[in-house]
Amino acid sequence: MTDRLPQFADWPVACLRNPQARRDLVYDAQPTPWLSLAGTAAAWGELRQWPTYQPTPLRSLHDLAANLSIQQLWYKDEASRFGLGSFKALGGAYAVFRQLVQPVEAATGKADITAADLCSGQYRDLTQTVTVTTATDGNHGRSVAWGAQQFGCRCVIYLHAGVSAGREAAIAAYGAEMVRVAGNYDDSVHQAAADAETHGWILVSDTAHPGDTEIPSVVMQGYTVMVAEVFDQLPPDQLPTHVLVQAGVGGLAAAVCAYLWERFGRDRPTTIVVEPDRAACVYATAQQGELVTLTGDQDTLMACLSSGHTSTIAWDILRYSADWFITIPDEAAVLTMQQLAHQRSPIVAGESGVAGLAGLLVICQQPAIRQQLGLTTTSRVLTFGTEGATDLEIYQQLINRSVSAPANLMP
Repeated sequence: MTDRLPQFADWPVACLRNPQARRDLVYDAQPTPWLSLAGTAAAWGELRQWPTYQPTPLRSLHDLAANLSIQQLWYKDEASRFGLGSFKALGGAYAVFRQLVQPVEAATGKADITAADLCSGQYRDLTQTVTVTTATDGNHGRSVAWGAQQFGCRCVIYLHAGVSAGREAAIAAYGAEMVRVAGNYDDSVHQAAADAETHGWILVSDTAHPGDTEIPSVVMQGYTVMVAEVFDQLPPDQLPTHVLVQAGVGGLAAAVCAYLWERFGRDRPTTIVVEPDRAACVYATAQQGELVTLTGDQDTLMACLSSGHTSTIAWDILRYSADWFITIPDEAAVLTMQQLAHQRSPIVAGESGVAGLAGLLVICQQPAIRQQLGLTTTSRVLTFGTEGATDLEIYQQLINRSVSAPANLMP
């Protein structure tokens, strides 16, 4: 057990105030019609009917808040979500359900087909003719594969070379066909999209590109259920002043920001988007004020946040609603995992899942940045623990690893 914080005072962190942030704009769901509070209510109403649905815990980290000199710190712990180990279970599986409902309702003339209807197998002759596919670093693919198994369709999952064998096995356990692609995450995305077009499969992507926004919007809408749960669990007189959320392609960050923007308007919390410094495509996009594609190696320990492309619909939202963008080194995530694992009440958290909290630990120990972001002794901070130990072998290695400051800071 340890109450001693990792020391991040001199660690490298890039911090960018969003020059396009607008508190005066009213949220407009028209560019992304699936992403709205009404859509959240519909998704939550559906997901609540799924047999294994339970709200995940919102943990109050009192000791850590005291050590960081803030009033309150909440950690939305997604490790138990649908038994899949991450928040992604809310997005991919929900999108698979929505895609299967359409042909079933068209063929039968019935409305209001439910997940229970599909799971019963009564429409298996229709659903089994459908193939869904996606590319993944692990968690999204597991959600899509689980949804396909539950609802009775075929599933093909594309993995890039860096996805661990443990994560591949976890996806394959749900009956998905696995395809390995040489290269990085973006290479697997391109291959999945090309094969989906060739074979007439449904691409359940969590990344939107021009002309391909509907399904990624549904995936993001599923994520907003997690945010709605948070505000159902929070004391009404203790709303957060700051929210830190991690970004890969930006889908989760945009889902969080869209919910806050529409629900709270100009009174929403300060939002801080956190990325690994080795794969900071959203940061680069914010810096340039337009979509940027990173080139070269985006290999980061926070594997589920590794991407060189920002989702187009994510940027449509983040452009005006995110207040700050920061990047952190991989070592910060490892030390944050260790902090949670060895504290008084241990929490099992994966390397991508702790990025937002790691960002908070870093900036709270850097006075100039802390002051810029308005973090004080009265701040109430919300973070999202987006995954548990989705690869147990990697998790055990990381929480027992000796970690030093990043190499460029060493004497």
